[in-house]
Amino acid sequence: MNLTLRIWRQSGPRDRGRMVTYQVEDVSPDMSFLEMLDVLNERLTLAGEEPVAFDHDCREGICGMCGLMINGDAHGPQRGTTACQLHMRQFSDGDTIDIEPWRARAFPVVKDLVVDRSAFDTIIAAGGYVTAPTGSAPEAHATPVPKADADAAFEAAACIGCGACVAACPNGSGMLFTAAKVTQLSLLPQGQPERYTRVVGMVDAHDEAGFGGCTNAGECTVVCPKGIPLNTIGRLNRDYLKATAKRGDTRGS
Repeated sequence: MNLTLRIWRQSGPRDRGRMVTYQVEDVSPDMSFLEMLDVLNERLTLAGEEPVAFDHDCREGICGMCGLMINGDAHGPQRGTTACQLHMRQFSDGDTIDIEPWRARAFPVVKDLVVDRSAFDTIIAAGGYVTAPTGSAPEAHATPVPKADADAAFEAAACIGCGACVAACPNGSGMLFTAAKVTQLSLLPQGQPERYTRVVGMVDAHDEAGFGGCTNAGECTVVCPKGIPLNTIGRLNRDYLKATAKRGDTRGS
């Protein structure tokens, strides 16, 4: 395939940035989207031009590093797929493809398609862990966990922290990410001692990091490559309301 790429180029956080047009030829439909960008970058490097900076690591849809807006869609047109697992067979010869970074106040652009997602780290640092001593690994059936709770916790734990939910949200909210990290612990016995301090700390960190508020638009769940459902946010809201009631706080999440 021969394709026209319009890529966001920005030399640094203070640069205004612009869309730059490139032509790529002989793209195999079996290439991944990132392999196609590799081909472009090899050509740019050989021509003495600056290659396009973009995040990537495992290229297996696991690490959450890749994050691109492709024709206005977070991770591209194929649902349940990260950008690194998107293949060029999803496009046609002669297509024009717009490629941009995540757009959100909490995710400032570092260079080209690379954004700073350290705001997610501040949310995790505010409570996304278990500090209560649990001793050595218990017997598998020593503390029964209802299957529905185990399934929901596992579903939430599938979050890879890519940030697609933030990029797709009209408010730039990171509530789906936050809810997933809260829920994966709040449904299990090990997460109970810190359940309510955790949710308050993580929601407060979310707001302080500059993410927008959740208005249940649902765009986050549409683009989530792991299919984390919207009711995960509902679980967070219930825990947050209980926590604030316990401490006499009238603020909402």
